Amino acid sequence: MRFCVIGGANADIIATTFNPFVHNDSNPGTIRLVAGGVGRNIAHNLALLGNEVILLSLFGGDTFGWFTADSCRKAKVDISLSDAAPVGTRSCFLSINNCDGEMIGGVSDMVSADGITPEWIATKLQKVGPVDAFIAETNIPVESLAFIIDHAYAPLFVDAVSGAKAAKIRLALELSSKKHIHALKCNKMENEIIGEVEGIGRRYVSLGANGLDVIENKVVTHFDALPCEVVNTNGSGDALMAGIIQAGPQASIEEAARIGLRCAKITAECPDTVNKQLKQRYEELS
Repeated sequence: MRFCVIGGANADIIATTFNPFVHNDSNPGTIRLVAGGVGRNIAHNLALLGNEVILLSLFGGDTFGWFTADSCRKAKVDISLSDAAPVGTRSCFLSINNCDGEMIGGVSDMVSADGITPEWIATKLQKVGPVDAFIAETNIPVESLAFIIDHAYAPLFVDAVSGAKAAKIRLALELSSKKHIHALKCNKMENEIIGEVEGIGRRYVSLGANGLDVIENKVVTHFDALPCEVVNTNGSGDALMAGIIQAGPQASIEEAARIGLRCAKITAECPDTVNKQLKQRYEELS
């Protein structure tokens, strides 16, 4: 399949403690630098699963941005239509994880994504060509998300990203004329922030260790999480989204949930935000 992902690409600094985190103190642990960004992670996962993927993004205008762009090339994600933000513009995410791999908190510095404007997107869409689906996420401005809703010429999947950015989905639907999203992926908190809003075909609500709720036509279907030895939860939600998309726009709830939860498990058992052995591990679990 062929997909176009529109969203953020950044460097992830992941700090994980050896012991339970102690607030207001220095905690021994490990600090790792990996390529990240919700849009980039989804694109990387889809490429690992054997798809052709175009990423429309603005990379930071610093060494982190060069590092992230290089990671996309190595992952065989097409970034020929992406650009670099002005020199000095940042695109970085810092995550602090407890010793069990669960994120305690994070800081997102995604200034470069502000440059993904409707005008910028319009020039890129003319060159994308046929795709099976578009994927967007809320690191981009509200007006840009509304523009994508109106101009996506294939089913549109949207990732809510975080509680701080989830409200953009409601606002974008209000601004758009088409007012329709094929599918939305969010967590429980993000879902509550978005609230009841018309125009979302199917909602995949991640409950972490408690599994996944899928809402369609006001009917909720629950799926349990797969047994998992968690190493790092950063990126598992992006893998869940990639698995849902991998199932295809016409997939049943059951098929999309099955593939999504399997990809999330494989990623959570890896120290990186993307498990480079995703396809191999997926086939082993099949």
